[in-house]
Amino acid sequence: MRLRGLCVQTLVAMLLTFSMDLFAGENYLDARYDPIHFKPAIDSATDEQCLACHAEILQRELRDSSPAGLKTEDSLAWYQTLSTYGGGQDTFHRSHLVSEYANQVMELKCITCHQGNDPREETANSSADGDSTLTQRKMVDPNTCLMCHGQFGYQNMGLPGPWHETAGIFNNSCLTCHVAIRTHRHQVNYLKPDNIEKLGAENADVCYGCHGGRAWYRIAYPYPRHTWPGMGPIIPDWAKDRPTESPLRFQIPQKTSAK
Repeated sequence: MRLRGLCVQTLVAMLLTFSMDLFAGENYLDARYDPIHFKPAIDSATDEQCLACHAEILQRELRDSSPAGLKTEDSLAWYQTLSTYGGGQDTFHRSHLVSEYANQVMELKCITCHQGNDPREETANSSADGDSTLTQRKMVDPNTCLMCHGQFGYQNMGLPGPWHETAGIFNNSCLTCHVAIRTHRHQVNYLKPDNIEKLGAENADVCYGCHGGRAWYRIAYPYPRHTWPGMGPIIPDWAKDRPTESPLRFQIPQKTSAK
């Protein structure tokens, strides 16, 4: 007898293994509803605390081929098309957390993206007492991904076309304009601003990589319009509803001088 391709013996073995894991120490439901998965505890959770149970996200291996049979070694992933990426393909979490390039320009932590969700159906409004502040049907708020994976907003910048088509007009350097425009940038706790500025001056793909070059979405992220030295008094129509500060949880704590 087989069940969806699994023989009964294999299915029983899997269930026994699952049961042993489930009741080894803390059971699954207790762990799932642990306060660390919800606010306010999740705001101070460390990567070490998260990886104590979720270490497998950094241990997963790449497929040798896609379900359609395309060999990994013969394919080029979309994120490999920029000059800032080196080496072969890698898994999602490793490329964001521990890759060489991530260590150069990012300070991503587990809680940068993961802010908790309602365990019941992963939706905030599945019951009368659901927490409406939790992410709906997603383990990560898509707006968080959009910060680094949105489209290049060339229309707002007044450029004649997307960067990959017009970069030559600007000597393939974002700093042709941005040496003096919107110079207060990258000051958030999930990036390394000094390294980004240094590397971006050497290679425009450093900038383009997070501003259109690795876009997952059809829209651009509405970045806050921070005040910068020499900023003029006129606010463009597209920026009139923009915030002037980054969300509080992404702000870098201000250093206080000792008295």
